[in-house]
Amino acid sequence: MNLTISLTTARQLAVASQRLSGPEETAVLPLLQQLNCLQIDPLNVVARSPLLVLWSRLGSYDTAEFETLLWDDKTLFEYWAHAASIVLSADYPLHRPRMINFARGDSKWEKRVGEWLEANQPFRQYILNELAQRGPLLASEIENRIVEPWPSSGWTNNRNVTVMLTFLWERGEIMVSRRFGKGFGLKKQWALAEHHLPQWDDHNPWPQERIVYEAAQKSLRALGVGTAKHIENHFIRGRYPGLAGVMEKLAGDGRIHPIHISANGQTLPSDWYIHSDALPLLEQLQAGSWQPRTTLLSPFDNLICDRKRTETLFDFYYRSEIYTPKAKRQYGYYVMPILHGENLIGRIDPKLDRKTKKLHIYAAFAEPDTPLTPDVGAAIRRAIEEMAQFLGANEIVYGERIPHSWQLSP
Repeated sequence: MNLTISLTTARQLAVASQRLSGPEETAVLPLLQQLNCLQIDPLNVVARSPLLVLWSRLGSYDTAEFETLLWDDKTLFEYWAHAASIVLSADYPLHRPRMINFARGDSKWEKRVGEWLEANQPFRQYILNELAQRGPLLASEIENRIVEPWPSSGWTNNRNVTVMLTFLWERGEIMVSRRFGKGFGLKKQWALAEHHLPQWDDHNPWPQERIVYEAAQKSLRALGVGTAKHIENHFIRGRYPGLAGVMEKLAGDGRIHPIHISANGQTLPSDWYIHSDALPLLEQLQAGSWQPRTTLLSPFDNLICDRKRTETLFDFYYRSEIYTPKAKRQYGYYVMPILHGENLIGRIDPKLDRKTKKLHIYAAFAEPDTPLTPDVGAAIRRAIEEMAQFLGANEIVYGERIPHSWQLSP
């Protein structure tokens, strides 16, 4: 197949594949089966990132459905995708190699962790025995029986129980069985993996090529269009050994197809691909069925988690300024991009005051060439109001650093 599409169509494919166009989604599980993962982040400036990523696609949904899938049905579990994430239990075989190989490599970090775990084998066994005998436990319910404390120049220094639990989680020996606190809280309850997901207790690892073959397809379906590097950076980031050969096999099997993207008379560099499952969507878009939507994105949204791809495909430069001194920030502490149709047209600097139930929009910024019209402003204002409703805010307070012609404030 010799496919060539415009940059606009490529963006539409990416946005639609992320379920950010057309009518809002109506159920969590089918959505997650397309996205593959939701990044977890401790920041709660507006809401926890997994909840915001779902809101951008579902609107004001009942978070209880998500928590039921995660904690009761155990259709989802927490593990490492492109970052610490919520992933599908059905994808357990794709994550198993990282569990098996954790801290068993030759890098300085892996050797350090491996030696620490070996030195603290009695402590490790004590935790596993406690979970086996007592069931799920909080970190505070586990004694610190460390043999050799964990040394660090950061916040983990001497936090021995937390560090050991984290490493056992990465090894796949234990899992987060529940979180406590409103809105996907930070307090974790831990359980043995064999108790939490017993159906995978006797799982035989898949061959490496099969894992890459399946994971690469999941990555490309979620991306819409992408290069091998984009596939490598998405979903199980950095865990696609032999990807070049697998890509050749996928192409030979008719599962993926080369595609060229034309922008301003030039073809975007690198070899781009589309999955065969996305071809009907491409036909619909080329027939004019594009249904744009305006929404706000978590800083850790799947659409923009690969910052370099976001620059290439959307011409949108985005970096977190959380650790930038306040006086040097260009946009703000916690900035949410604005998706308007297939374009990222700007960003807002929001914060939810949970005591007063006020959603503050300290500033809004437009990208170059973004229409500063009342119609665009009205679409942004509706998105902000819909987010405020989801958050339970009673009032929206707008700051002064907002394009006047957008007319966001009443």
